[in-house]
Amino acid sequence: MSELNLPILDLSQLDQGVEAAQRFRDELREATHDVGFFYLTGTGVTPELEARLHRAARDFFALPEDDKLAIENVKSPHFRGYTRIGGERTQGKVDWREQIDIGPEREAVDDPEAPDFARLIGPNLWPDAQPELRDVVAEWHAQLSIVARKLLRAWALSLGADESYFDDHFGEPSTLIKIVRYPGKDDEAPQQGVGAHKDSGVLTLLWIEPGKGGLQVQRDGEWVDAPPVPGAFVVNIGELLEYATQGYLVATNHRVISPAYPDDRISVPFFFNPALDTQLPLIELPAELKSQARGVTQDPTNPIHSLYGQNALKSRLRAHPDVAELWHADLVAARAAASV
Repeated sequence: MSELNLPILDLSQLDQGVEAAQRFRDELREATHDVGFFYLTGTGVTPELEARLHRAARDFFALPEDDKLAIENVKSPHFRGYTRIGGERTQGKVDWREQIDIGPEREAVDDPEAPDFARLIGPNLWPDAQPELRDVVAEWHAQLSIVARKLLRAWALSLGADESYFDDHFGEPSTLIKIVRYPGKDDEAPQQGVGAHKDSGVLTLLWIEPGKGGLQVQRDGEWVDAPPVPGAFVVNIGELLEYATQGYLVATNHRVISPAYPDDRISVPFFFNPALDTQLPLIELPAELKSQARGVTQDPTNPIHSLYGQNALKSRLRAHPDVAELWHADLVAARAAASV
């Protein structure tokens, strides 16, 4: 455990009797109070499904450029579809990766009175040249949603809340799947695959291509490696769970270093978050835990909103300035004026 820098938890313990389940919940609470990251095994996601997703990802990125650009995200006001290499930013700096973003398949909101974050609701863009991608993503979404809900119920109990706390307050989840490829770079200094950041929601389940490192997590002011573990997901919490526990659980900075050319790397993060219009009520922690709550991180450049839609919109506008300028110039201008 110590050699890997992050703890390893086994989700199957929840089904192995009362003592094993309580041990898992204790380890879950401790891991996310300490660092906000851990490895998760025993999820029930099969190696066969992992292999199918991996193959689909490789097939997508191997498509001709024209096929990928046919679903480029600048064609979507909802920030869906393909982002070319260098098309996303973290902390204002270019991320060296290409990806496809896939969210809940819904109709766009046509209501001028709707809140700004309703602009994130809409259909996905799917590649005509790879129809099988949609099926494997749907299966992946279904399986990881089960894992996510199981984790959230365990978290609720570990924090002294009712097991149904997240089920009761989540609404229809706002999920996001990003299928990402990090191309190799031949620079002497490590390059930014993804810059340092915290996730804006509740929970992230990350699948990493076997044998491919690059993910780093900040612990005690130092960057430590989080290499892939066979059969395990890397799990981290986001800013909204830090908010709901008033800092007892901590959202942690993490980043990805680009691989060295000619190598590359596939990863697939799955973000499981509440409905955009949901504000999670604060969890009334037991006195022992409450005394250890550190308060919500205060960063003037990255305010944490209690309403998930505001967090999500903030992140998307920053990450994709080209999409923001093309489709949401009014929001860009309003935010610029507010920062003066």
